[in-house]
Amino acid sequence: MFLRVDKLQTELPAPKKRDPNAAAALQELLGGKYGEMSTLGNYMFQSFNFRSKSKLRPFYSLVAAITAEELGHVELVSNGVAMLANGPDSEGDETGGADISGAPMEEMKNTALPAGFLSHAGGAVPIDSNGLSWNKDFVTTTGNVVVDLLHNFHLECGARLHKLRVYETLSDPTGREVCGYLLVRGSVHAHAYALAIKQITGADITKVLPTPNIPLGKIPECQKYLDEGSHRRLYRFSPDDYREMAGIWGNGETALPGDPPGELEVVDGMPEGGKIHDLTGTASAFTPDYAPEEMFEVATKLYKMSR
Repeated sequence: MFLRVDKLQTELPAPKKRDPNAAAALQELLGGKYGEMSTLGNYMFQSFNFRSKSKLRPFYSLVAAITAEELGHVELVSNGVAMLANGPDSEGDETGGADISGAPMEEMKNTALPAGFLSHAGGAVPIDSNGLSWNKDFVTTTGNVVVDLLHNFHLECGARLHKLRVYETLSDPTGREVCGYLLVRGSVHAHAYALAIKQITGADITKVLPTPNIPLGKIPECQKYLDEGSHRRLYRFSPDDYREMAGIWGNGETALPGDPPGELEVVDGMPEGGKIHDLTGTASAFTPDYAPEEMFEVATKLYKMSR
C-alpha cells in the first residue's frame, strides 16, 4: 500500500509568467516515452510481479522504494505543468461573472499544446509534449530480475537525457527547478540500478558506459541538491520496510566521480519536501455564471465542521 503526504518532494518557485509552451515542454517529462509515468509504470509493475521476493529481497526493496519516489515525481512534474500553464496567482481571476465575449484566452489556440487549456484548463495529464497519450506499451516487466534491472538502467539514462533537453528549452524558474531536481534524482536511480546489476551479475556497467554522463555541477538548479547530499541518498518512503536495499545502495559504496564525495546512504522515511502551490481559479476558463465565492463559502463551513 502507499502512504500519501500532502507535500511535494521539493518546493517549486512560483512562475514569473503564464507560459503554456513551457508547460507543454514539461509534459514530455510526464507522459513521454522516458517520462515519469514510464518510470513509475515500469518499477511499480515490476515490484508487483517480482519473483522470489524473499530470496532476492535487496533487489525487490530497491525497485519497490524507487517506485514510491517515482509516484512523487509524477506529482512534482504535474504541479510544474499546472503552475506554468496558469502563471502567477491573481485573486481577481476567482471573481465570478467574468465577461468572456472578448476572447480572454485567445492566445491559447496558438500555443504548442492548445488542448492543455481547451480540455484540461491548464492542468497536467499523462501525455507527451505533442499531446500523445502515455500508454502501457512503455512498461517492461519480464519476470527476470537481471533483464528488468538492465531495462531500468536504460530507462533512467534516457530519462536524464530528456530532462536535460527540456531544461535547455526553459527559462522560467519553475520548470528549471523541476528539471534540476529530477536530474539529480535520476542520477541516483541510474547509479542504483548499475550497482544492482553489478551485485547480481558481477558486471560493472560504469566501466563500459559513463554513469552519469551529465555533469550536474554545471547546472545551477542542481547545485543545492548536490550540496545537501541528495545525490548520495535513497529514501525508503516507508516507516519500517525496504531496509534491505542498503546492501546495494550503501555497503561502503561512494558517490560517482564528478559528484561531491561521500558514502551512499539509505534514509528512513522521505525527503523533507516543500509545500504544494495553491493554484487560483480562473473564472473566464469556465462559464459566465461561474460563482467560486459560493463554493468557497461551502468549503469554509465544511472545514470548520471537520475541526
